[in-house]
Amino acid sequence: MIKNGIFDRLKSENQDVWQAYTHHEFINALQRGDLPKEAFQYYLKQDYVFLIHFARAYALAIFKSHSLAEMRTVSDTLHGLINVEMDMHISYCKEWGIDVDTLEHVEEAQENLAYTRYVLDRGMAGDVFDLLIALSPCVIGYGEIGVRLKASPDTVVKDNPYTSWIDMYASDDYQEVVTSTRNYLDELADRYLTDQRAPQISKIFRDATRLEVGFWQMGLDYQK
Repeated sequence: MIKNGIFDRLKSENQDVWQAYTHHEFINALQRGDLPKEAFQYYLKQDYVFLIHFARAYALAIFKSHSLAEMRTVSDTLHGLINVEMDMHISYCKEWGIDVDTLEHVEEAQENLAYTRYVLDRGMAGDVFDLLIALSPCVIGYGEIGVRLKASPDTVVKDNPYTSWIDMYASDDYQEVVTSTRNYLDELADRYLTDQRAPQISKIFRDATRLEVGFWQMGLDYQK
């Protein structure tokens, strides 16, 4: 069922790439528990770099905001990224044998460069709505993937090393982030979205989702 929010509208308009993103073979391998450890470790290291640029994008969103209320909303997310999520990611990487020094010296993959610089470019060229639309496939998509895998009878639970990753994005805490992000996008759509602008917004969403597909593929290709 298609909901009334802007995010669900964009998903409906770009269902082909959304399906390719949320049902990518990288995700399927996590669900089966047979993704090679080295591929997941590579993904985690690249994701550390990604999160740093993600935080930069939210800092840019503060600059692009048009009111104190917008600034406060975005700054709350930025605070959580820098002071909570980054520490959680570092701790999770440590469980996979990746120390902080290794994370600080990761060579950024081309797919990572393409994705993060695209998001920042959309923010620099456009406004806060453009930027947060470009960020939304990641924020909301991970939550959708986590819930689907957690609920699916096809997800291997016993001896699956990736169960903790699934649980993290299916958790109530993360789903609260998803809900608040959806609601804020709807608020921004009320202020910024026009019929003339709709095709541009849909293209930004599509391009960002395509780059998410490339990010998963990066993890798989590392095996080769």
